[in-house]
Amino acid sequence: MIQLDDICLSFGNQVIFDHVSYSFEESQKIGLVGRNGSGKSTLLNVIGGTQPLDSGQVRMPKSCKIAFMPQDVVLISDKSILHEAMNAFSELEHIINRFIDIEKHVHRNMADPNVLEQYAHVHHELYELGYESKQAEAKQLLAGLGFTQESFDQPVSSLSVGWKMRLVLAKLLLQKADFYLFDEPTNHLDLVAKDWFVEFLCDASFGFILVSHDKYFLDTVVTQICEISRGTLTSFTGNYDAYLIQKQAYTDLLKKKHAEQQKYIKKQTATIERFKAKASKASMAQSMIKALEKIDIIELESDQKAVRVNLAHTQPTGKIVLDVHNLSFAFDSKKIFEQATFEIPKGHKVALVATNGMGKTTLLNVIMGKYRPNSGTISFGYHVTSAFFEQDQNKSLNHNNTIIDEAESICKTAEDRARVRGLLGAFLFSGEDVYKKISVLSGGEKNRVAMVKILLQNANFLILDEPTNHLDIISKDILLDALTQFDGTILFVSHDRTFLNSLATDILELTPSHMYHYSGNYDAYLYHKKHLDIQQLAEKKQQKIDQQQISTTQAKQTHKELYAQRKQMQQLESSISKLEKDLACLTERFANLTYGTPSYNDAMKKLNELEAKLKEQYATWEELLNIIKPS
Repeated sequence: MIQLDDICLSFGNQVIFDHVSYSFEESQKIGLVGRNGSGKSTLLNVIGGTQPLDSGQVRMPKSCKIAFMPQDVVLISDKSILHEAMNAFSELEHIINRFIDIEKHVHRNMADPNVLEQYAHVHHELYELGYESKQAEAKQLLAGLGFTQESFDQPVSSLSVGWKMRLVLAKLLLQKADFYLFDEPTNHLDLVAKDWFVEFLCDASFGFILVSHDKYFLDTVVTQICEISRGTLTSFTGNYDAYLIQKQAYTDLLKKKHAEQQKYIKKQTATIERFKAKASKASMAQSMIKALEKIDIIELESDQKAVRVNLAHTQPTGKIVLDVHNLSFAFDSKKIFEQATFEIPKGHKVALVATNGMGKTTLLNVIMGKYRPNSGTISFGYHVTSAFFEQDQNKSLNHNNTIIDEAESICKTAEDRARVRGLLGAFLFSGEDVYKKISVLSGGEKNRVAMVKILLQNANFLILDEPTNHLDIISKDILLDALTQFDGTILFVSHDRTFLNSLATDILELTPSHMYHYSGNYDAYLYHKKHLDIQQLAEKKQQKIDQQQISTTQAKQTHKELYAQRKQMQQLESSISKLEKDLACLTERFANLTYGTPSYNDAMKKLNELEAKLKEQYATWEELLNIIKPS
């Protein structure tokens, strides 16, 4: 158990924690939420022991091992990726370093018996400490986070900041702590790595506190939400969606109590004013004053303004907005992608997906003319005007400008300038905020300014590279509302699953040698991919049947055993046939179901059950097929 005992902390005039007491169980999976600046990261630093308190204390058992992943970690290492990951095992770190040093000497002094003896001794020590099993564990975890087998010997110094953060996460998970503190761990993960991490956390036996702006994570992996607000910590049972419902009910109740309290105070104040001038009532008035002073005033958090982005209508385009044919690109001799062929129809909102390093950003830059393709053609449709949101906003913004100057710099007409204030307000820049310099803004604020500039261009085709980067959940919802009502066409890259599911009408999957198109959002794409796996399994089954039919080898079995096994196979084949028909019927139903409705969720649950049962029966069927040989 981790116990917060009456903790207090202020930064200047800002109260972060005001006599907060709370207990975290080691097995709890907690999402920590709150407005920007409320103290989420600060709380993790307090528990992790890197932030001192004004008063109060944090208590935990001495045996409780805590691992902390801050938002920004600087990893400096001259080791290989695998070697650095293995250093997570503290009992192995020293001996691994010795082993690597001695191994170098062995290659240079193969005939030296002393060196060989040291090498054998250290090798035996590693064996006794379970080095091989721990190395296999490290490799498996690195692979889950997107590292390839070929990269394990690559030096850490060659990695980008994002990949270094993945390595830090791998080292933390290998420590097998009792409780983890994760501060935005998904910032540098692609969709594949995020899906792996979600599954890992769902299956984990350890507890954790997770700060994340990824709603899918908060809805999928946590079982409790703790909210920091106005110096207090409030707990809500369930995931983020459940928290929103409870929070609304809690806020409504608090508003009612606040109104009743204010009514009572007003009435008491009026009575005091009436009595205090009368000598006979003066003592009664003083008693009432003292009673009022003892009341704990209910304070309401200022309401988050409900914002609505009003976009201008865009100029109509032709039926096809973008046509790409046989596009190939390479940096020097390194091929990034080739034979990329696709078209984007008018009004579609198309998500481009691929693992990190596969070339999503490169493809967008090629389309926008920043890079010249090695081969292929790119054709924009009739009356198409495009606007490009780049991944790195430091390149697209003038840091010497104020927010309002930067937004107005894109305006060509008085009508556009008249829309600037409204759009900035919709993206949470109001009042004096608009006069802040770009240079002092956070990453999320810069993204919002850049998006305002994109929307002011009145383009009918938006190409957006990671528009959700650094945005909190509220800002993402505002952006999603704006892009959902946008009446033009969008091609975008995002690693936020909720954003993908809510915006995408189509998915384009980029691979090194091909481009695949899927209709629907990201969940539909995953379903199609899984269904394709089942089809391939069925084809594999047919191939095995064909192979078995031409095989001349028979297993030696008794007639009774062979009969029973063949009968079981016939029953399985009948059951598999029925399951395949049921799966096909259920798949057809999805065309008439709305994503997110109870009917859709029930159908998806049934679909997963059928697929699991079908895979299980295929596996059993294949086992029998390997035993039974044709007579």
